[in-house]
Amino acid sequence: MRGFAILLGFNMLGIALQHFAYIPLPGNVIGLILFTLALFSGIVRLEWVETSTQFLLRHMLAFFVPYIVGILAVWPLLQSMLLQIALSLVVSTLVGLLVSGWVTSAMLKKREVSSGG
Repeated sequence: MRGFAILLGFNMLGIALQHFAYIPLPGNVIGLILFTLALFSGIVRLEWVETSTQFLLRHMLAFFVPYIVGILAVWPLLQSMLLQIALSLVVSTLVGLLVSGWVTSAMLKKREVSSGG
């Protein structure tokens, strides 16, 4: 229960910061960043949240149900733009793969140069 309270607390803190400080990021993302910083700094111990996070990961599919229902609700609109949506998904995936490959290649070359190999 402590793990859920910690996770919920960081989520609510992120939402509050986003609302009151006008940070242009979603509140849950801010909360996740703060939670990650707290884990790395040792403020929050992994053992405190591990059971709760494992439970949430095992049941992650349930969190997608609202999105699926939402997609079904606007399906007629999506059908009329299916080609554009599919094309943008393919192009953005390819761009992401190419950029990731380029960055990885550059980092490997930099590591080889710095290690003298």
